[in-house]
Amino acid sequence: MKTLFQFLNEARVSQASQEAKKLNLVSDGHGSWRDSRGKLVAKTVGGKLKMLTAQERAAEEGGGKERGKKPEEVKAQPKAAAAPQAAKMKAKPEDAEKSGMMSNDITVVFGRFNPPTIGHEKLLKAAEKAAQGGDFKIYPSRTQDAKKNPLDPDMKVSFMRKMFPDYEDQIVNDSEMISIFNVLTTAYEEGYKNVNIIVGADRQAEFENLANKYNKDLYDFKQIRVISAGVRDADAEGVEGMSASKMRKAVTDDNYEAFKQGTPKGLNDGEVRSLYDAVRAGMGVKKKKEVKELWQIAPRYDQKGLRENYIKKKVFRMGDIIESLSTGLVGKIIRRGTNYLISVSESNVMFKSWIHDVMEYTETKMERRMRDKTHPNYLVGTGGYRKNVMAKMGVKKIKNFNIEQFINKYKLRK
Repeated sequence: MKTLFQFLNEARVSQASQEAKKLNLVSDGHGSWRDSRGKLVAKTVGGKLKMLTAQERAAEEGGGKERGKKPEEVKAQPKAAAAPQAAKMKAKPEDAEKSGMMSNDITVVFGRFNPPTIGHEKLLKAAEKAAQGGDFKIYPSRTQDAKKNPLDPDMKVSFMRKMFPDYEDQIVNDSEMISIFNVLTTAYEEGYKNVNIIVGADRQAEFENLANKYNKDLYDFKQIRVISAGVRDADAEGVEGMSASKMRKAVTDDNYEAFKQGTPKGLNDGEVRSLYDAVRAGMGVKKKKEVKELWQIAPRYDQKGLRENYIKKKVFRMGDIIESLSTGLVGKIIRRGTNYLISVSESNVMFKSWIHDVMEYTETKMERRMRDKTHPNYLVGTGGYRKNVMAKMGVKKIKNFNIEQFINKYKLRK
């Protein structure tokens, strides 16, 4: 008869296996997972699948090379490397800046990448060029829903690191980076003085307005540059016309070949199929007759349908809570324009959005601990779930930056 520990252990292993299966990974029998090309990409940690960074992979792979060495040789190496590493860790930001260890500039990309496409590769190359060898980071958004954001953040990051291996170390998987403001405040707190924000040409004006509007309030950069990665032609073939909307439409049309055209050549057919199946599962697409209306899952390709429903007030009504797909900001609609919305967040941050660039704010963002009068909030990824877990663990406070509190404190000082 199995013990309770055995049952719990099997449940944890099963969870990691299920996650690995979705990503088309193969176990090596020792807690590590490899992709279809035999590359080590993940490990089972605490019963969950943990995606490895390039440094972690190198450490794991390097561990096998050291087994043939003599004990004294293996022990001697860390001591030799420890001194400069310790010095680097203890160095103050100002000292690091003087010695050239730290750059004053950072280039950032904030986007949905849902799913990632060859069109996004153009965006990342533009960011690398703007960074000019300096620091740059890529922040995939945290939003997930069946219509426009079918991949959950962890799965999305995993696919991005496969699709864009040249940038895998720059792709940041941080649950706190919910909006562009979280990204900018974090960069400022890390000591950067200038920031480049890389966006598509259609979103350049929106980001320029928001990022500069709250400079000196939420952060204090000497210079903020919003750089366009170029104009995208929706009717063009190949990279120039590829978008996540087209990819989602291909899934709803059950057109695998059209979907495959939007992926980098470096992915093999098994990896492309895994991405296709993940998007399909995330959208809940089973049979073609069950497909959602195009204006809901790819509004840029059915703006007529979106506008008709907007005029009839079937979507985005006054007082509704919406989320900007560009910046991650959440707010209540206070004005309905001809094809745009004016919204304001709980912290009185006002922002304008085109109707094809927003989505209804769902309860998966729920902050309260109870979903209703009788059911606790155990929706993974929500603030309410985090609060319930903290309560069970006896944790009262997590020292993380809260942008809402920061804005409120600032307004009180004013």
